This record gives sequence, C-alpha cells and structure tokens, in this order.
Amino acid sequence: MTKNQFMAGAALALTMLAPQIATAENKPVGITSSMAEATVMHNGKEVTITRDQNNEAVVIDAFSKTSRPCPPFCIQPISLAPGVETIAEPEMIDYLVQMSAGDDSIMVIDSRTPNWVERGTIPGAKNLPWTDLSTARGADPLSIGDILTEEFGAEEFDGLWKFNNAKTLVMFCNGMWCGQSPTNIKSLLNFGYPAHKIKWYRGGMQNWANLGLTTVKP
Repeated sequence: MTKNQFMAGAALALTMLAPQIATAENKPVGITSSMAEATVMHNGKEVTITRDQNNEAVVIDAFSKTSRPCPPFCIQPISLAPGVETIAEPEMIDYLVQMSAGDDSIMVIDSRTPNWVERGTIPGAKNLPWTDLSTARGADPLSIGDILTEEFGAEEFDGLWKFNNAKTLVMFCNGMWCGQSPTNIKSLLNFGYPAHKIKWYRGGMQNWANLGLTTVKP
C-alpha cells in the first residue's frame, strides 16, 4: 500500500466515524436551565416533552420556509389584543403540566385546520379549528354556543353570556406568521370572552419545532 492510499483510507475511516463521534459528544439539551423534561397527558396517555438531544438536528421541512406570501401569512404583532397575554414555551409547558395534573380550568387549543394538525401538534392540545368559531366561514351560532358552554364552561343566561367559570384558553397555531389562532382569539373576544382568560402562544408550531420539542400526531 502506498502512502497516498493509506492516507485516503484513513480519511475515509474518519469520515465514516464522524457521525458516531458527534453523537457521542452530544451535550444534554434541556428545556430550561432548571427543567430537562415535562410529563403531560395527551388523549389519556402520558407523553414526555423533551428537546431533540441531537446537537446537529435541524428544523423539519414543514417549517423551513421563510417567505410565505402575505397576505394571508403576515407577521403577527407581539401584543394581539388588550388583556390577552402573549406567552412563550416555558409558560406553555407550565399550562400543559397544570392541565395534566387535573386542573380542568385550563384548555390548550390548537387552532389549526386538521390537515396541519395531522403533521404533529403539542402534546395535551385539543384541536379547535378557527373555522369552528367563524360565522364568516359557515359556523352557525348554535354550534358556537355549544362550544362556549360544553367545551369552555361559559353559561348562557337570559340571552346573555356569563364567563365567571369559563376556562383559561391557551391558543396557538403555526407561528408568528399564522392567522388561525389570532382569528380564533378575536372571535372569542367579539363574543365577550374575557381577555384575561385567553393566552396566546405566538411562536406556535414554528418555534416549537425550531426548539426540537416533542410533538404528537392524532
């Protein structure tokens, strides 16, 4: 074997070994400095939320686009409406943990249409497509009323709505360029739902995927 052949073989061996070395040297990827993982309930089963432990992982194709046409995919403001709190991933996980521990005063809602949800959603979220609360998209007042009472805990009294015992709704969609959860939130505000009982995860699935957090499929 010549020196050149030896060097070429050694280089090939190192190239083949490189992925294994990178994997072996992966450093732990926590959610926050004090939280490595969180266990929540999804459809009656425990799901552990973690981040992808592969330090070389990249965002999935579904959220790799940078320039979707606007409209309709326009960048949303950080503050959606007065009184509606905008939250990030640690707050979202905290709501999921509280809900999974039995706090039925909270509901996490994926506002996207089912074709998006089929690609993956946040564990513990319930799908309520934005079209279900939109009279402009064919939702009838009786169906909307059923959602408000049966899903959200609102009460109808003499033709008026009472929201004293209504749930805190934590809503999200595809991300800062997505209008589906903002539309849901604005519809609820128009119906009189209290703004302080609505939380908005602006980053949505885009940020959730960018951070390598666990998703589940229906």
